[in-house]
Amino acid sequence: MPKNMEIVWLFDFYGDMLTDKQRQVFELYYEQDLSLSEIAENQQITRQGVRDAIKRCEAQLLEMEDRLHLAARFRSVQDGLEAIRTAAQDIQILNDRTRYSRDIDQRAAQIVKLADELRER
Repeated sequence: MPKNMEIVWLFDFYGDMLTDKQRQVFELYYEQDLSLSEIAENQQITRQGVRDAIKRCEAQLLEMEDRLHLAARFRSVQDGLEAIRTAAQDIQILNDRTRYSRDIDQRAAQIVKLADELRER
């Protein structure tokens, strides 16, 4: 069973919506990189039970994303902020090459700063 980074990403958004037991098995498998057998021994369930629990978690995370689209929206906002930041930096560079305007430079710097602050949230 390959460990899917997309599922880990979705867990960051929706993990709190899983049960405590589901979160625990998920974290042991994905974050602590334990094998199914190690988790089964640790949790005192069968290896198949661990596999089924992980598959259920994955299905629930994917279903939540299909319904809510929070992870997709987050990525979209992050990509948009990076594009805004890059455009503002380009404006600063063009401003330096042509007739320099302090107002343009200050406003472009303000845009970069705001984009950085929003990305941090």
